Amino acid sequence: MHTAITRGIRVVVRTQYLPEQSDVHATRFVFAYTIRIANEGDEQIQLRSRHWYILHGSGKQEEVTGPGVVGQQPKIAPGQAFEYTSGCVLTTPHGTMHGTYEMVLGDGSVFDAEIPAFSLAVPHTLN
Repeated sequence: MHTAITRGIRVVVRTQYLPEQSDVHATRFVFAYTIRIANEGDEQIQLRSRHWYILHGSGKQEEVTGPGVVGQQPKIAPGQAFEYTSGCVLTTPHGTMHGTYEMVLGDGSVFDAEIPAFSLAVPHTLN
């Protein structure tokens, strides 16, 4: 697991290789990542948008931005958490991701919560 904390927002990432959706011969490597966003602060927050940086093992870089996550812009009360699973397709058997979530506080102020860098890698037994 990979963890980052920004202004009381704890972001924890777990990853998993999905061999049943991957095709080694077509250089298609599919990974799932599950992210838990916990509000350890004392104010409600809302996740407004995401900004991802994806680096393939070949050096190819992608940048992905968009509103919310998995079609939602969740509000997270103090002491509560939101968890979701999404995916990433790489053209190499390994790569990395990191980024930020734009968070909005009740007073309208905005800050970026860090998404920690994490690796996506095919297990060695499958290479």
